Amino acid sequence: MAARTLVITGAASGFGLEFARLAAQRGDNVVMADVEAAALDRAAAEIAASGVAVLAQCVDVSRADQVAALAAATEARFGAPHWVFNNAGVGAGGLLWEHTIEDWSWLLGVNLMGVVHGVRAFTPLMLARAAAEPDYRGCIINTASMAGLLSAPLMGAYNVSKHGVVTLTETLYQDLKLVTSQISAAVLCPYFVPTGISHSERNRPGQFANATPRTLSQQVAQMQSEKAVASGKVSAATLAARVFAELEEGRFYLFSHPHALGNVATRMQDIIEQRNPTDPFAERPEIGAALRARLSGGDR
Repeated sequence: MAARTLVITGAASGFGLEFARLAAQRGDNVVMADVEAAALDRAAAEIAASGVAVLAQCVDVSRADQVAALAAATEARFGAPHWVFNNAGVGAGGLLWEHTIEDWSWLLGVNLMGVVHGVRAFTPLMLARAAAEPDYRGCIINTASMAGLLSAPLMGAYNVSKHGVVTLTETLYQDLKLVTSQISAAVLCPYFVPTGISHSERNRPGQFANATPRTLSQQVAQMQSEKAVASGKVSAATLAARVFAELEEGRFYLFSHPHALGNVATRMQDIIEQRNPTDPFAERPEIGAALRARLSGGDR
């Protein structure tokens, strides 16, 4: 198979770096974008050392102009890409009403608008190539989360951003089907996988910094996130290999923990039966009780 071109945002760590490693193993051209310049340099050097062609560009995906520049650089070097992974993401938690405007702007800017910018920048290039090359096949893969299919407490802004990515990608899939059979879309919904997502604050731009200390709920949410992510049993490398295999099969929904879909089924049944949302701690009531005690000041 001739070398394909993959574009990966958030490519310096986590899923993005594992996608790049797999692409390199296949001999593909790899376009790597990340907001962390030093980490990107290290990651790009690693991938280039395998002998494949690499284009690395420091990109803040919340900036439409920077994503457009990435698309232009990709086309100039390799032509329109075959797979685009809109993968960059950040996380923050706490009670919904305690999210600051800065929290909302940062999370939605990266997690949701970053995907919007990627879709707007790369889809026209891919459609043009598809029109010119009957054998061309492309796919746009957007990283959402199981948080995009559920509504867990203490994750409000993150949930909203990832629900947005899910519906955006489902709509993209349907829209593409109206105009081409050569390009598709897929959405990745990982659960708890050990990556750097729980330490996203390292990349928060100064203009989105919070002027006040973190609230109790935000501290609790941070501790929960770090514990859950670190305890994940599926590695980023394992998930990346699964994603590549399932993309080759033409799958749309990509999961790290398919067994967790029972929670999604419960949510859907709540909607269908018009019943109130099920208690997320119904099977582990002690966790809910501990959280309520902590947030009410009963366990400090």
